[in-house]
Amino acid sequence: MPNRDEVTGKLEQVKGKVKQGVGRATGDEPLANEGADEEAAGHVREGIGTAKRKVGETVEKIGKQVKR
Repeated sequence: MPNRDEVTGKLEQVKGKVKQGVGRATGDEPLANEGADEEAAGHVREGIGTAKRKVGETVEKIGKQVKR
């Protein structure tokens, strides 16, 4: 199940893509650039969230093995 960082990252990516599209359609280059930056930040945040989740899952597996 995705964690908060993963979900927030995905939302930032979508928001960034929308800004890029609107910026390109209206000729607003700064808005398009802002959207690209936001999308990239979303990818990073999602990656951090995925890493956190995987570390947590690994710790849980190790804990279960130690109990055995």
